Amino acid sequence: MKKLIAMAAAAAGLLSSFAAPAAFAQEAASPWLLRLRAVNISPENKSDPVGGVGASDRLTVSSKTIPELDISYFFTPNWAAELILTYPQKHDVRLDGQTIGSFKHLPPTLLLQYHFTPDATFSPYVGAGVNYTRISDVTLLNGNAQLESHSFGAALQAGFDVKIDRHWLVNFDVKKVQIRSDVMSGGTRISTVRIDPWLIGVGVGYRF
Repeated sequence: MKKLIAMAAAAAGLLSSFAAPAAFAQEAASPWLLRLRAVNISPENKSDPVGGVGASDRLTVSSKTIPELDISYFFTPNWAAELILTYPQKHDVRLDGQTIGSFKHLPPTLLLQYHFTPDATFSPYVGAGVNYTRISDVTLLNGNAQLESHSFGAALQAGFDVKIDRHWLVNFDVKKVQIRSDVMSGGTRISTVRIDPWLIGVGVGYRF
């Protein structure tokens, strides 16, 4: 995570030193923008104790770095919608430090963004929206436990673009996404997995 932040800061500083401090010329800029990011998923891991109040064993979910494709459409120079896509990602699940299984999740997210200085070389933005996560291929406690297959939650975002030219840019992005699922065993809820990850990404973008 620290490496991603350092890379983004270095890239932004280097590009800003070569780019004009004034606004970029946007000759009939297309409303479509594609970004490709490398994203580190860092789960918050604040699950309920297994066994209820007073128990100490908690489920944790592994972190990982994934590829992410983002499609943005600008309704105006400042306002845009962004759809965040990837392929199903596999995470290990641990209980008291011991691996007890794994699951896959597919978390498409739709965000509404506000870009503060869309014509400038350095262009920060914020966003908010909704996440839908499809959970599949659950293998926990040798099949003796399951996760709910769906999760809906809020998503918040902040980031910035550094323009290289009229089409290409470098991007740094941070998202907080709400992903939660009840853990069921024998028809009884034994815990709630609160993944609620931070997603920190660095990538490139192309404005058509």
